[in-house]
Amino acid sequence: MKALWSRLRRYAPPRGQAWCCPVRRYAFDASLSPSRTAPPAVAEAVDFVARPSRQSETVFAIRRYKPRTPGLRHLRRPINDHIWKGRPFLALTIVKANQGKGGRNNSGRITVRHRGGGHKRRIRTVDFARTAPGKHQVERIEHDPGRSAHIALLHNPATGRKSYIVAAEGMRAGDTVESFRAGIPPELMTSMGGTLDLGMLAARTATRGNCLPIHLVPVGTLVYNVGSRPERGGVFCRSAGTFATVVAKDADDDNGRAGRYVTVRLQSGEVRKVGRNACATIGVASNALHWHRQLGKAGRKRWLGIRPTVRGVAMNAVDHPHGGGRGKSKGNVKPVSPWGQLAKSGFKTRRKNHPNRFVVTERHRNQGKRRSGTGK
Repeated sequence: MKALWSRLRRYAPPRGQAWCCPVRRYAFDASLSPSRTAPPAVAEAVDFVARPSRQSETVFAIRRYKPRTPGLRHLRRPINDHIWKGRPFLALTIVKANQGKGGRNNSGRITVRHRGGGHKRRIRTVDFARTAPGKHQVERIEHDPGRSAHIALLHNPATGRKSYIVAAEGMRAGDTVESFRAGIPPELMTSMGGTLDLGMLAARTATRGNCLPIHLVPVGTLVYNVGSRPERGGVFCRSAGTFATVVAKDADDDNGRAGRYVTVRLQSGEVRKVGRNACATIGVASNALHWHRQLGKAGRKRWLGIRPTVRGVAMNAVDHPHGGGRGKSKGNVKPVSPWGQLAKSGFKTRRKNHPNRFVVTERHRNQGKRRSGTGK
């Protein structure tokens, strides 16, 4: 008791003042943590704060929790207080009952391992094509359990219809977005003097959340939800924090016909061509800090429908080529899959005879070696 009193005297208030008990908090609003280099558009949208240090690090805010339970000790979540707290717009959702097959095909055999269970969900029907013209009002930003990025509920004042789109980083309720895939509006052409001025057009259309044919996007612009062909919706850069950069556009030929393709660079380093009339949304996909999250416990992995992954050396010899034996030994065999296919050692699975003709530069692959190229 004497030792406890001596410890409490360090925090004793001056004479004449009462003791003050602190308010107990279970969730801390922000925790500064170092991050990798973020793109300029993301840094502007999320309000990154640069902390002066010897190593130029980017600082961001992550919510952490007081460890009342072991599962909360390592739980880390991005701060997304702008997310809608209620239910989704039910007319744009589909019941997922009897659709979670647990990785099984039509004959009941497991074709995809580590799938099964998870919380009950509803599938959100997201408009990736965005062919409806006119201005749309952003009603709210919602969480979609089927993807890492957030989705935005749009309302068309002219028709009264609602739709879901992949939200851009920094998009908030009350914003106005527009799709120009159906053509340039007549009032916009009139404001440009009846002629197509690419510079003025980019200044009025290339704003966050707008969807354009990719040949109207200025070179160097960050885009997401990028399509590959005119008749399709977006197929590239749809997950959280992803984007592509418009690198170049094909020049017109001698007969005056417009170029067929636009070249974009993906975050993986791959440079590829897409159709000039393919869709592209200005900005960066929302929830850019998604990859900084920490689930905190194994149970949250099960809530997501992901079952445990068992190592091959922990199995029996009948279940895996690495199984069996005494101790942690996989035998004198190279790393292989449960069906005997090589998993490392530079084993190639891509075809050589018919490469993808739309890929200009492939992404970097280190073939299981270190980035230095020494292989050690």
